[in-house]
Amino acid sequence: MPSFATIDDYIAQYPKEIQDKLQELRAIIKEAAPDAEEMINYKVPSFTLVPNGKRDQQIMMAAYAKFIGFYPFPTTMEAFSDDLKAYKQGKGSVQFPYDKPFPKALIQQMVRFRKKELSK
Repeated sequence: MPSFATIDDYIAQYPKEIQDKLQELRAIIKEAAPDAEEMINYKVPSFTLVPNGKRDQQIMMAAYAKFIGFYPFPTTMEAFSDDLKAYKQGKGSVQFPYDKPFPKALIQQMVRFRKKELSK
């Protein structure tokens, strides 16, 4: 996978339909955490929830062939496990298929939960 300088560079590599979905998820995350700093980490778009946040203080997203991966952190996945039952999941990630709308309110709740968890 190539390296990218910015989230815009990452998004630009994809077809328009995927770009639109990535931009939509980006906007959802930024609406929930407007002060999140955007960066590329592990070659994917990341959003630091605390200033100069390390990997475990970030939320990430990545495009794949059939879905967008959203990485809010394992504790967040655990806290919202009942709400996420309709989606394929990993330990710290959830897969949002391209052919379904994002669960905007749920994603924003997850982002806010993780941000609050990090502020303790």
